[in-house]
Amino acid sequence: MTQKQTDRSGGLRATSVGLQVLFIAVGITVFGCASSTNDASNPKTMTAAAETAPSLEEQWGVEIVALRLTGANYMLDFRYKVLDPVKAAELFEHANKPIIIHNASGARLEVPRPAKTGPLRPTNPPEAGRTYFILFANPGVVQPGDEVTVKIGDFKADLVVE
Repeated sequence: MTQKQTDRSGGLRATSVGLQVLFIAVGITVFGCASSTNDASNPKTMTAAAETAPSLEEQWGVEIVALRLTGANYMLDFRYKVLDPVKAAELFEHANKPIIIHNASGARLEVPRPAKTGPLRPTNPPEAGRTYFILFANPGVVQPGDEVTVKIGDFKADLVVE
């Protein structure tokens, strides 16, 4: 009987600890994901957005949505919303190869070109109000908080990676 009581209490402790770990993991996931968005308390992120947004909207007809690490930090996901398709057309020209320049190291990151899918970027004519993405390869060079420059033809945006 003593053996059974020990097993039960041990089982209850293990279940209790398991539930605590589960709640902590869920909390970190929920609150961790929420804090990875554009953080108003991060002056670098807000400064980059404030400096680039108005001129990019006026000159290029686009609004920068995000520049985030993805794919276990081996890819950079650049997202932008087209406001004026005529002004944004240059960003979609196949001849203009997008690159990201890591400001600290000078490394130039390109768009991968898998054989089956082709370049991971849009080349169809832009539509107003639609959000587009470009995926860049990141061989471990860029980390969150790093300053980079996105270049597509004559388009240039200085951003901070989220």
